[in-house]
Amino acid sequence: MKTLVTGGAGFIGSHLCEALIQRGDDVTVLDNLSTGRKENLAPCLSSPGFQFVEGDVSNKSTLAELLRDMDLVFHFAAAVGVEYVMKDPLGSLNTNVIGMQNLLNAMDPSRAKLIYASTSEVYGRAEKVPFSEEDDRILGPTQKIRWCYACAKALGEYWVLAHHRQRKMSAVILRLFNVCGPRQVGHYGMVMPRFVEQALKGDPLTVYGDGKQSRTFGYVGDVVKGILSLSSEPAALGEVINLGGTETVTILELAARIKFLTQSSSTIQMIPYEEAYGEGYEDMRRRAPDLSKARNLAGYEPEVDLDGMIRRVMEDILSRNPGT
Repeated sequence: MKTLVTGGAGFIGSHLCEALIQRGDDVTVLDNLSTGRKENLAPCLSSPGFQFVEGDVSNKSTLAELLRDMDLVFHFAAAVGVEYVMKDPLGSLNTNVIGMQNLLNAMDPSRAKLIYASTSEVYGRAEKVPFSEEDDRILGPTQKIRWCYACAKALGEYWVLAHHRQRKMSAVILRLFNVCGPRQVGHYGMVMPRFVEQALKGDPLTVYGDGKQSRTFGYVGDVVKGILSLSSEPAALGEVINLGGTETVTILELAARIKFLTQSSSTIQMIPYEEAYGEGYEDMRRRAPDLSKARNLAGYEPEVDLDGMIRRVMEDILSRNPGT
């Protein structure tokens, strides 16, 4: 298949590109390298069916040219990470809203299928866990700028579903939950690689808030397998589907696990949210996916546990920074 991956130089996108090439697809990546890194695509560069285009989803003519011959589109281009959103909400909104609209308008629904990478952030601060795709969403006030990311991604879901219904576009929406693994960096608020880097350096592991907020981490290799399976499952068309892991921990527990596995002498330091992110931040207390739909549609079953993720992240950081 001829496949386009927007944001393909990012953490998840690059793993997806590698898997697509391994299954025999011709893969084109569109990425502006604002948060992605071209070195993430090193395993793909020697493939004769691979093409990298440095560009942006805000450029309508670039999108029109690339989409002309595509059979399958994975839309992973997004301004991600809490720190990025808090520091540049305008940039985040422009990428996540306008870029999404440009892509949908440029696609030919009679030819290409769309796989849209949404996020667990859309559930907001709902208290019922695990989160099911049919659950209500509860978001904080607009004065808390953190929620602009959740709103933008939810708007993307509405647009995709509208194009599916009115234009008969083949599309699948995937809500990803705290995906971790090699190539992820600690910038922009990604907690696992940040903790591992701090532990390896002997620096304090900086836990924001009270550390009792909980997350369910999913390994990137497992999630990519789920993405590929659902992208070719006819019953997934027009559906919203959670993807992630099964092991839930508090952030304090995560810090302790990482200290133990890295044999680090680092201390754990508590930092107030206001000091970490400034004004306008509000956290999700719990985040865990109900994976029933993914299991029923595609037999999705995560294989790598939390300790395995931590070890793989540690190995990746050490390989990229031998002096750490």
